[in-house]
Amino acid sequence: MTREAILYEIKDYINITLGLMLYTFGFTVFLLPYEIVTGGISGVGAIVFYATGFPVQYTFFIINAILIVAALKILGWKFLTKTIYATFALTFFLEVAQKIVLQPDGHFYKLLGEGNDFMSLMIGCMMTGTALAIVFLNNGSTGGTDIIAAVINKYHNISLGKALIIIDICIIGSSMFIDRFGAIDARCRMVVFGLCTMVIECLMLDWVMYYQRQSVQFLIFSKKYQEIAHAIASTTEHTMTILDGHGYWTGKPTKVICLLAKKRESLQIFRLIKSIDPNAFVSQSAAIGVYGEGFDQIKVKVKKKDK
Repeated sequence: MTREAILYEIKDYINITLGLMLYTFGFTVFLLPYEIVTGGISGVGAIVFYATGFPVQYTFFIINAILIVAALKILGWKFLTKTIYATFALTFFLEVAQKIVLQPDGHFYKLLGEGNDFMSLMIGCMMTGTALAIVFLNNGSTGGTDIIAAVINKYHNISLGKALIIIDICIIGSSMFIDRFGAIDARCRMVVFGLCTMVIECLMLDWVMYYQRQSVQFLIFSKKYQEIAHAIASTTEHTMTILDGHGYWTGKPTKVICLLAKKRESLQIFRLIKSIDPNAFVSQSAAIGVYGEGFDQIKVKVKKKDK
């Protein structure tokens, strides 16, 4: 493994850790004290905890261990190594965080006070949804249903958010069948709140991931096209295509750089262009989808030819 690859791996683990810390804060401070059912393995752990008192982190760890072994062949060691790390780290973070917010009377501290369940739900889910996106964008997962969603996303053109919604509906709906949660109206309220957490969390997940993955196309017209192309290639590691153009007014041939990049890289590319040729003509447009090396994979089924 090269030095650059090691630095990328270290960066991934740092970002995954920050994402897990944000998830722990949102879940433990805003969701758990108000007994709000969420999706995912954390939601399963919360349901088990509300019903039996069995610690959330232990349920989370046991189910994840089973899923990691089952998904090893499909997702590979690289993805699951980070998932194993995330499983241990999140188990540790959840245990520490619960001890911090647990009061002497055995109840969790409610930061927003009584009667602010829905506001706490919204804040908590915005945090957990953003946290999941940070983890996924750095080639990791929090385990659990994230593993199932990653398997679905690998073979089908279904976003991670939509895949998680399908799984979470089943988890949240299961709280309707647990008598410990009270009368039927109380259980219905819990399910409604759970569905709200699912929608808000998954929308945040998809929004953050879409913003980070959104691609743009540059058409760069400049006499210093070779210098610009070299600067972009050496700085961003993107390759590009040099097109032959013909000026309408001048009647002279010209070169056009065609470049596809991530939207988040736009500012860096504009700075490179301006530093070399302030008079360059640049067109930037949003790309609905970019598939291939360095971008998203093509996720469609191809019919096998009959022999």
